[in-house]
Amino acid sequence: MSSYKSKVLAALEPAPANSSAPHVPVLGLALVAALAVLVHGYHLGADDAAIYVPAIKRVADPGLYPFGAEFFMSHARLSLFADLVGYSARLSHLPVDLVIFVWHVASILLLLLASWRLACACFRNQRARWGAVALLAALLSVPVAGTALAIMDPYLTARSLSTPATIFAIACYVSNRRKQAVAWLLATALIHPQMSVYGAVFLGCLALVGRHLRRGAAGTPAFGPLAFAGLPFLFDFQPARGAAREALFSRTYFFVSNWTWYEWTGIFAPLALLWWFSSVTPKGATPVFRSLARTLVPFGLMFTAVAVVLAIPTRLENYTRLQPMRSFHLLYVVFFVLLGGLIGEYALQSKVWRWLGLFVPLAASMWLLQQSSYPASPHVEWPGWASRNAWTSAFLWIRGHTPKGAVFALDPNYMLLPGEDQHGFRAIAERSVLADSVKDSGAVSLFPQLASHWKDQVQAQRGWENFHLADFENLAGQYPVTWILTRSPGPNGLTCPYQNHGLVVCRIKAGATHLAIRR
Repeated sequence: MSSYKSKVLAALEPAPANSSAPHVPVLGLALVAALAVLVHGYHLGADDAAIYVPAIKRVADPGLYPFGAEFFMSHARLSLFADLVGYSARLSHLPVDLVIFVWHVASILLLLLASWRLACACFRNQRARWGAVALLAALLSVPVAGTALAIMDPYLTARSLSTPATIFAIACYVSNRRKQAVAWLLATALIHPQMSVYGAVFLGCLALVGRHLRRGAAGTPAFGPLAFAGLPFLFDFQPARGAAREALFSRTYFFVSNWTWYEWTGIFAPLALLWWFSSVTPKGATPVFRSLARTLVPFGLMFTAVAVVLAIPTRLENYTRLQPMRSFHLLYVVFFVLLGGLIGEYALQSKVWRWLGLFVPLAASMWLLQQSSYPASPHVEWPGWASRNAWTSAFLWIRGHTPKGAVFALDPNYMLLPGEDQHGFRAIAERSVLADSVKDSGAVSLFPQLASHWKDQVQAQRGWENFHLADFENLAGQYPVTWILTRSPGPNGLTCPYQNHGLVVCRIKAGATHLAIRR
């Protein structure tokens, strides 16, 4: 143990002034990033991007979304992510969809660069470093236990940039570049405040590990609980009520009491392996390897305990919005870097056939997984290319043939319908729409002040599949709806200028619309 302490303490000391950073194979990492896009796919405005992309597009074109923008701007106002991407499109005069795709590819490359930096701090040999990066790149689509997150989504969100920024912060910290670590952590906070908290807690835990080793003390780092000291001032302590409670409980993954056995396996299996990592001295590994593994175990257990506590008493249910289990997103990234390095060092070594034998089947499995997740869409939805998906085709027609001020209505559960593949209407059509019950409920779960507007709009569209002309006109009387998107054939009495094999876009007569925008 004393030998281990001395090695870790040596790793925590400032690097010599004449030390140089390892060479970064940018071209090789860029090739891996390109392959990762081909393996994991790309889908504009899908799933969580249905919240992030409209905010980007509104920055690029402030004339968009005159109605209902609060359902995505509540998130956007908390960070600089939408401004960063939106203004890059606005200033470059490039198509915004192309800019979003470029940022997505760049975010993967940044994650691989950050992982390479971290692998260099943990491993001395090139094969271990490449193993770390290759394994992470191959597993970008892996779900993080029951958190509803993947390591890297096949679409652009704020996490796409906050993840590499956090890993850069950790890599700089363990490499004794503390000022750079603080700068990267600040960048994370500006992009995604929530994810920066986990990074800050982890760095605090790393600092406490070094302090405990210097003092010869043992125990679990106590920095993490301090991060929750201000929680009573963030949220109302009382249980959520009414529509706000309905939206909160629509996110079942907020509550670990709802998790299945295999989701819990996704928590304790990595922790068990990390505990083992912390007790061995792998060939070619630096003391940083064991220091990271040693810190990740109490880090993960601490947040798991917080999540369990929040899930038990009813009066604490509001705090589940903090989603403490999202800390495992950071844990998974570092874990796969450590695991990949060991695989590269011990299993793959310099045998090309071994590298191909592992990563070709792994990449094929990930490709099939993503294909099954978006069965009605191209695997890579290239910017500007036509889509075979009936829903996205209709969305794109709407973008090109309706005025920017148009307000649409469609089935509030449209993102769950077969063939839709979770594409967000606002993100692709670039038009305002009444609230839906899938993604907009997620915004309400975090911002309950939106609950009444959300509930009223969803309630007004209830029974959409049985709507007739009078129902559509009644809806247009309540809200400034000027167009509808519904299943074909369209309702009698409406002009429907677009129709494909499954959907129809129809105009509501101007005389039937409510002129005042009701929010």
